[in-house]
Amino acid sequence: MTNAAAAGFVNIKPGSEEDFMLNVGRRIFFEAGSDSITDEARISINKQAAWLKQNTGWLVKIQGHADDPGSEAANKALSTKRAQAVYDAFVAQGVDRKRMWVKGYGIERPVTNCDDITCQSQNRRVVVNLREEFDESAPRR
Repeated sequence: MTNAAAAGFVNIKPGSEEDFMLNVGRRIFFEAGSDSITDEARISINKQAAWLKQNTGWLVKIQGHADDPGSEAANKALSTKRAQAVYDAFVAQGVDRKRMWVKGYGIERPVTNCDDITCQSQNRRVVVNLREEFDESAPRR
């Protein structure tokens, strides 16, 4: 059956991690070499911020990634700037900054590893991950 519910996504509870991933989405994409939020990215950020404000029990790790020309250090810095841009957008929309932290991974965690520009663009992203507790990359509280 073509429109059958996907396995594992039958009884998704509102406010769950699965709800966020499936109904809101956790990726935000960026232009090459940029940490500026595009109009398209802003749509995703707005949906994510609204969900986060309704579901305050989650902590939020904002992970930046890059696959851009330049050194490993430059990509790490760019990925951190991308994550910070999303963090700042969330704060501007009323998400509590004490729930969130950023981590830039540079080119360490590619979605895909290929030379094609379309393929590489998938690595120019921020991933918004829900957490139940702070990890070692979170600032000391």
